[in-house]
Amino acid sequence: MKSFLLGTGNAHKAQEFKELFFQTLTINAAPRTLEVDETGSTFIENALIKAKAYFETYKVPALADDSGLVVESLPNILGVHSARFAPELPDYADKCLKLIELLNSTNKDRNAHFVCVLCFYLSPEEIYFFEGRVQGTIGNELRGTKGFGYDPIFIPERRENDGKSLAELAEWKNEFSHRAKAAQAALEFFKESVDKTRNKT
Repeated sequence: MKSFLLGTGNAHKAQEFKELFFQTLTINAAPRTLEVDETGSTFIENALIKAKAYFETYKVPALADDSGLVVESLPNILGVHSARFAPELPDYADKCLKLIELLNSTNKDRNAHFVCVLCFYLSPEEIYFFEGRVQGTIGNELRGTKGFGYDPIFIPERRENDGKSLAELAEWKNEFSHRAKAAQAALEFFKESVDKTRNKT
């Protein structure tokens, strides 16, 4: 089973990845979190910067992700800067309320999507990227307690169309979220590579 060092200081993300890759890939927490300057202008660039930093520091294959919320009518506010939106508000509940207030005051379109890019850095010559997205809209209030970040205000597109936020849909999120989709693409790739190796022996 392939093993990767996870490049994040976000405990919620670490737990999510362990669940997503359970019994398929081994995901280990780093001994300590690195202070990585995310200077990229895209999710791919930032995921690479983080994965490379952990690989070079610990000399083992590393996994890093960059993810964020993209509000289509406000393209320059969130995206790769999602965690840095409204820096005067360290609590995400307050950031969520600030975003709702901004959308209400400007009467902007509420369509949005979450993006996740995973970077698996096995060596400088072997680097893989996988992307997942989930479409939705921004709600008018915080709903649910089972998510984190902007989950309580993000209403994903679902067949049920019941207006539930991502923070109310723990089971659905594990299968269909942006992170889950990126992880599934990675799992299929690594499973195929393992199967090819087995067939050669």
